[in-house]
Amino acid sequence: MALASSVKVVLGSIAFAIFWVLAVFPAVPFVPVGRTAGSLLGGMLMVIFQVITAKQAYAAIDLQVLGLLFGTMVFSVYLERADMYKYLGKLLSWKSRGAKDLICRVCLISAISSAFFTNDTTCVVLTEFVLKIARQHNLPPHPFLLALASSANIGSAATPIGNPQNLVIAVQSKIFFGNFLIGILPAMIVGVIVNALLLLCMYWKLLSIEKDEEGVALEVIAEEEVNSHRFSPATMSHFTSFNSQEWNSRLEVTAVQSSPGMSVLIGQVENLRNRSIPSENEIQGVPSGTLESVRNSNASKEAANDVSSQIKEETIPSKRVASLDRLRDVLSVLSSEGKDNSTTRWKKILWKSCVYLVTIGMLIALLLGLNMSWTAITAALALVVLDFRDARPSLEKVSYSLLVFFCGMFITVKGFNETGIPSTLWDFMEPYSKIDRVSGIANLALVILLMSNLASNVPTVLLLGARVATSAADEKKAWLILAWVSTVAGNLSLLGSAANMIVCEQARRAPQLGYTLSFWSHLKFGVPSTLIVTAIGLTLIR
Repeated sequence: MALASSVKVVLGSIAFAIFWVLAVFPAVPFVPVGRTAGSLLGGMLMVIFQVITAKQAYAAIDLQVLGLLFGTMVFSVYLERADMYKYLGKLLSWKSRGAKDLICRVCLISAISSAFFTNDTTCVVLTEFVLKIARQHNLPPHPFLLALASSANIGSAATPIGNPQNLVIAVQSKIFFGNFLIGILPAMIVGVIVNALLLLCMYWKLLSIEKDEEGVALEVIAEEEVNSHRFSPATMSHFTSFNSQEWNSRLEVTAVQSSPGMSVLIGQVENLRNRSIPSENEIQGVPSGTLESVRNSNASKEAANDVSSQIKEETIPSKRVASLDRLRDVLSVLSSEGKDNSTTRWKKILWKSCVYLVTIGMLIALLLGLNMSWTAITAALALVVLDFRDARPSLEKVSYSLLVFFCGMFITVKGFNETGIPSTLWDFMEPYSKIDRVSGIANLALVILLMSNLASNVPTVLLLGARVATSAADEKKAWLILAWVSTVAGNLSLLGSAANMIVCEQARRAPQLGYTLSFWSHLKFGVPSTLIVTAIGLTLIR
């Protein structure tokens, strides 16, 4: 495609430059509007500058990609509600054998999770777990945070639903889910292993530090937090008196811990009631001689004894009866609450089972080659229906700003393509980027690597995807190379992928565990890891 008119080229370049600046640096001082607004601004300028028409702008929006993205986000929300990610967090510390074992677990679990539940979601839910594990072993957090972010990016390359750029590639290339997985899986497995080995080599001394006494003390607390996450069990001191508040507290604990013993407790209450009320025979069985001697000795003392006797016979038993009546009411309420809690627990277990079965069904449907977008949406709606409650709270957790960002990006990239600049640059690079020889693959990988870090990976895929595929003898391999390199390229720097930024922000904002992952500490590991993992993976893609 030849270059467009000079005016269209200049205006289109300005619109794309504005989009790029706001997408890569969302907090620009003079226009701090963020990525989503920057994407819409770039798309709007393409139409205003008449680089493309409004009809072309609407046609540029890929509804299949948006549908697949929406379905996976809704699905992730319900998986989080079903405690899937809490269980993954527990696996990080289950029967741990030390710091080196933990860092390998972080690499493995984050890679597998991101392949099926997206890398961004994995980083959101596992960052706090990783920080707690680092504190538990009294180790610096940054090796574990690097393991989480880098392995999540590598693992997400294996499936079309692992990250946004793979969604675009899967839709445009029409490669089936199973073929996509088989083509990149060997590279992903070896890449995760190599990445873990690089982390161990680079941070071997830090991971070998023995825990001090403070670390041992922290381990008890942290292990409980890692296992329970949001749950904090309360303890209760032993009661020593029978006032009403302690009765209620004690009986509540007893009822929760041993609900089958309700009938025994109620029987004891009846015995106490019978013992606390004096019978008429006992009252009448007072010796008469004693009463006569008291009457003869002092009339005032007799009156006092009569008043005291009346208080004992009427006031005290009535108070005990009222207290025991309240006790029976408490026991009956606790009994009904115990039954309700049991029913609720079984309902929750049944619902979780349905969520996991729907997950398995969705993966099977994807492996069978069904339409990925409609499969993800159908699975998400199935979970909404099975939940039997208002779906608004769950749907509010969907990142609609990301969907809007994609809409603006589709329009902006379409306009930039119409200027002819990407085609001209590719015509220059194409002879040196043939994938039928090693040098061509190396050159293509280098171009994708640089563009993914300069223009972000999704715009890179949109700009290069069709051109790389049409110029290659093996289109499928060309698409898979693009997916692999554009994804692993995110590990090069802290700004290379959204997953890196999520880990950085989540770690910085974590309550009582805050840690700042610096740009240079990430770059120190990211450059060698990206180059080595990318090179090894390219030899394994089929």
